[in-house]
Amino acid sequence: MTAQIFYRERQRAGEGAKKPRYRVIAVSGVDLKVYGNHLRMTELEQIATATGADLVALKRGPKHR
Repeated sequence: MTAQIFYRERQRAGEGAKKPRYRVIAVSGVDLKVYGNHLRMTELEQIATATGADLVALKRGPKHR
C-alpha cells in the first residue's frame, strides 16, 4: 500500500485571497510530521513527491447550520 496524504480545502480561503488554501487532515503509511497549519498546493505536491505519497482530496458534505 502506498502512503497517502489526505487534505481538504479551507472554508475561509477563497480564490485569489493570497492565503494558503489547504489543510492536511491525515497521513497514512509514512512517518511524517506536519508543522504548518495551512499549506499551498505546490507545498503539498512537493511533500508528496519527496515522501512518495499520493495526495487524496477530501470532499465536503452539504453545509449544515
